[in-house]
Amino acid sequence: MPEESRTIEFPLKGRPPMKVLILIPLVILGLLLISDFVYTIEPEEIGVILRFGKFDRTTDPGLHVKMPFPIEQLAKVPIQRQLKQEYGFRTEKAGIQTRYAKTGFRNESLMLTGDLNVAVVEWIAQYRVTDPYLYLFKVRNRDKTFRDMNEAVMRAVVGDRSVDEVITVGRQEIENEVRSGLQELCNQYEIGITVDQIVLQDVNPPDPVKPSFNEVNQAEQERERAINDARADYNRVIPRARGEALRMIEQAEGYAVDRVNRGKGDAALFDELLMAYRRAPEVTRRRMYLETMEKIFPKVGKKVLLDDGLEGILPLMSLGKEVKP
Repeated sequence: MPEESRTIEFPLKGRPPMKVLILIPLVILGLLLISDFVYTIEPEEIGVILRFGKFDRTTDPGLHVKMPFPIEQLAKVPIQRQLKQEYGFRTEKAGIQTRYAKTGFRNESLMLTGDLNVAVVEWIAQYRVTDPYLYLFKVRNRDKTFRDMNEAVMRAVVGDRSVDEVITVGRQEIENEVRSGLQELCNQYEIGITVDQIVLQDVNPPDPVKPSFNEVNQAEQERERAINDARADYNRVIPRARGEALRMIEQAEGYAVDRVNRGKGDAALFDELLMAYRRAPEVTRRRMYLETMEKIFPKVGKKVLLDDGLEGILPLMSLGKEVKP
């Protein structure tokens, strides 16, 4: 009896079973649903939940659960992080040697000062989000609006000052005034932002006029130096001359007082002598003679007194040394 022919079928190698093909999409769909249900908020962020596109609640940092899209949507807002916007330049690479790009941003930084000069002002606005609801829903295109407000306030403040103040001595005052004015606008527009700091990065005249501007600055510095030298000479010479003049005036006044007092004293002495002479003329004359001799004799050297009645002494005395002509 002939043997029956049997057909043996072998499964194709590398083809997964049908159950596996069905299970893989289900697993992926489950993971997507789980990832849409569960979300994490970082410590420096806050979560804003929208239900059917309308604000519903906020969530603090940590692990949370929400309804899947499109029922609820999540928006993360960094409220503890300090954000910044750059004007007149952009940071290409931050690090130890930061690289900046300045081409193409001249419209932001070119400004007219109060004395009708032109300055290139580059600055940084540092801010924080304090109200997530206002930040997300109150103002449309909030980043562009905030940039426009920065430019408007900076141009207004720079336009009230001279180019020297903008470039040199008025930088700190400009930063404070711009920060205050920008914060007022943020409060008025209810944008939910608090301005921390305005930093003037670089303020220079335009490149075509830099040589002339430097020459003007050098001339002004030379003028200030000459003025300071003149003031130093003035402070050195004028006070000394005034002191000498005051000293001469005081000496003259003292001399005048001395002469007047001496004259009054001499007049009073003469009056007393006259009164004494009238009372006793002989005694007064003798006293006046003795007082005069008392003043004269000390100025004479060696004194020799001779009696009118003596004779013969003169030839015996050597008077050449004692008596000077």
